[in-house]
Amino acid sequence: MRGLYLVTPDWDDTARLLAATEAAIEGGAVCVQYRHKSATRDLRLAQAQAQALRTLTRRLGVPLLINDDLPLAQQVAADGVHLGREDGELAAARAVLGAQAIIGASCYNSLERARAAQAAGASYVAFGAMFASPTKPEAVAAPLELIAQAKAELGLPVACIGGITADNAPLLVAQGADLLAVITDIYAASAPQAQAARFAALYA
Repeated sequence: MRGLYLVTPDWDDTARLLAATEAAIEGGAVCVQYRHKSATRDLRLAQAQAQALRTLTRRLGVPLLINDDLPLAQQVAADGVHLGREDGELAAARAVLGAQAIIGASCYNSLERARAAQAAGASYVAFGAMFASPTKPEAVAAPLELIAQAKAELGLPVACIGGITADNAPLLVAQGADLLAVITDIYAASAPQAQAARFAALYA
């Protein structure tokens, strides 16, 4: 996978979420991560289960990953999970989800964490915040050169997250970023499909 990696916002309106996500996929997004930190368990299931994002991503042929919730990923038969520092062991997730699952690891600004993630069976490593992020204003900053360093050493796809827009994304692509994880610049856009197409064009 190379390109725009959608990360969902904290929206309770499932219809709105599905409409914007579908538009962005039609614009060229290659992956979707379901992330809703403030949702109740019932709402998370309603949004991520078969009749919602799972059905949508299957129909459109893109993988669905679940943020920080291995049991939910199992329940909805997601294609994988993305795990942060406090979200469980990568090796355990690999054992549960199987060899074909996509398992991502947040490595923040640490190449050492990326090395450990690779050893534990991660499918890709993620660095960030690359820029100031409205979603996580307190996030640590990751240097641009970390992208090329990780790619050269680890041989894994590198995802970037944090404050990424269609305007600053070329800086990351130039460093070798494989995936651009974006929330606000897509979901707050008046035309998510057209905005997604701007990201997709960077990998054309």
